[in-house]
Amino acid sequence: MSDWWRGGVIYQVYPRSFQDSNGDGVGDLPGIIDRLDHIASLGVDCIWLSPITQSPQADMGYDVSDYTQVDPLFGSLQDFDQLIRRAHALGLKVIMDQVVSHTSDQHPWFRESCISRNNAKADWYVWADAKPDGSPPNNWLSVFGGSAWEWHTSRKQYYLHNFLTSQPDLNFHNLAVQDAVVDVMRFWLDRGLDGFRLDTVNYYFHDAKLRSNPPLKSLKGLPATNPYDMQSHKFSKSQPENVAWLKKLRKLLDQYPGTTTVGEVGDDERGLELMKLYTSGTDMLHQCYSFDFLGPKFSARHFRSKVEAFFADGETGWPCWSFSNHDVMRHVTRWAPHSVSPTDLSRQAAALVLTLKGSAGLYQGEELGLPEADILYEELTDPRGMRFWPEDKGRDGCRTPMPWQHHLAHAGFTTGKPWLPVKHAQSALSVDLQDKDPHSTLNYYRSILAWRKTHPALVTGDITFFKCDEPVLAYRRSAGNKDLICVFNLSADPRTVKLSKVELALEPVSHNAALDGAALKLGPNGFAILPAPAGEGRVTFKSSR
Repeated sequence: MSDWWRGGVIYQVYPRSFQDSNGDGVGDLPGIIDRLDHIASLGVDCIWLSPITQSPQADMGYDVSDYTQVDPLFGSLQDFDQLIRRAHALGLKVIMDQVVSHTSDQHPWFRESCISRNNAKADWYVWADAKPDGSPPNNWLSVFGGSAWEWHTSRKQYYLHNFLTSQPDLNFHNLAVQDAVVDVMRFWLDRGLDGFRLDTVNYYFHDAKLRSNPPLKSLKGLPATNPYDMQSHKFSKSQPENVAWLKKLRKLLDQYPGTTTVGEVGDDERGLELMKLYTSGTDMLHQCYSFDFLGPKFSARHFRSKVEAFFADGETGWPCWSFSNHDVMRHVTRWAPHSVSPTDLSRQAAALVLTLKGSAGLYQGEELGLPEADILYEELTDPRGMRFWPEDKGRDGCRTPMPWQHHLAHAGFTTGKPWLPVKHAQSALSVDLQDKDPHSTLNYYRSILAWRKTHPALVTGDITFFKCDEPVLAYRRSAGNKDLICVFNLSADPRTVKLSKVELALEPVSHNAALDGAALKLGPNGFAILPAPAGEGRVTFKSSR
C-alpha cells in the first residue's frame, strides 16, 4: 500500500547505541542488520535511522560533512544497501534522518562559501555584516547557548548557526541550495530508501530582513536554564517561505510511490499549528511530530486538547505521535510522578500512543521499559549537557546502548568500551531476560502491536473524546459498525468509571482493569479497551474531589 505510513508504527534506531559489530564501542549498520529480527518481532512497520552520513560527530551526526557517504564509524554504502534489502525482506520500511537545515563547517559547501564574498557558493549560507560596533546583526540565540552568530575572519562577516558554531545554517532563500538538497534526497531514494525523517523541519528559512526576535511573553513559571527559551523565535525560524519548499519536497517524494516524510517541528509556541500546516492537503509532508507529548505534561486535558486541536475543522493533515526519542528524557522516568510502577506506566504509554488517531513513533528501548540512565558529568558526550549541567543534564541519558544479554559485559552491546556506559538499571531489563518472560514489557509491546493490526479503527479510524474529569482520559475509535472504547486512568490512584452501551468484555491488551457490572475499576495507571456498537458506547467519570 502506498499509504502504509498512515496509521503506521515507526521504530527509531539510534545507530550509535543499537549494536556494535566490530568492538569499537559504537553501534553500526552491520550491528543493526544483526538485530533486525528483534525489530521485526515487534510488529512495527518502519525503521527510522538517526544520522549515519559522514560527519565530524560534533553533534552525534547532526553535523553532516558529506550527504552521500556513510560515515566509516557506521560502515559503508554497501552495508546500507544490505540493510535495506534485509529490512525489506522482513517486511520493514526504512527511513533515515535528513539533516539539511544546516551542515558541518567541514562540509565542502561551507569551506567554499567562507573563502570570499564572491565565490560560487558565497550565498549558500546565511552571512551578514556586523553592526557598526562589531556586534552580531541581531539578537538571535543558539539552541546550544550564546549568540546564533559566529564571526568568520576570512569573510569578515557573521554566519548563522541555530545550533553549534560548527553547524552553519544553509540559506534556503537561494534556489541553488534547494536544488542541491533535492539532489541529495534523490540519491538515497534511488538506493531504495523509503523516505526521510526531516530534522528541524521548521528551521529551513530565516527572516530575510534579519529582524530581532521579541522576548517570550511568559516563561509560565519555568526556570530559564537556557537563554534561548527566553525568546519568541518569530524571525529566526518557522517562516512562511517554508510552505513552498515543503511542497517542492513532496513533489520529489511523489515520484517514488510508497515513500513518506516525517517532519520534526521544533517550536514550543506554535508546534501543533505548524504540524497541521505542514501536513495539510496532499501536496505537503506526509506526517509531522512536535514536542507536545515529549515533555513533562501528563494529564487527560493535555492529551485530549492536543489531539482535538489537530483534527479540528476536518483537518486533512496527519500526526505522528511519540512519547520518547533521542532528544528527551525517556517517558518512564519523565512521567514517573504519575505512577507507582514503571511497568504499569510502560504498558499504559504503549496503549495510549498506539490507540490515538495518527501514526506512532517508538524509540529503541521503549519496548523494554527502559528508564533514563543516570549519567555522570565525566561520562557526558552531549554538548548541551556539557553547557548547561547540572540543571540540564543533556540527552545522553536517553541515548545509552541497548541491553541485549544481561550476563555479558556491557549487556552484549559491544566487546569493547561503549561510547556511553550501560548502567545496571538498563542491563536488568535486557532483551534476553524479557524475551523468555511472557509477562514482560517486551512481550506486551509485541502483543499490543499484533492486536492493533486486527482493528482498522485504530489505524485510520475516527476519534471522539468523552468529557471526563481528571485523571481519566476516554475516547472512541470508530470504523465500520464496531467501535473501540479506550479508557485510561492517568494517575497513581485507583479510579472507578461508569460505562454504558458497551460490550462488557475487556480486550486482552487491557491492564490493571476489572469490570464490576457497568462499573470499570482501574488501578494505578490502569486502562481498558472495550468493544461497542457503532456510536453507542459511553464513558462517564466525575471526580469526587
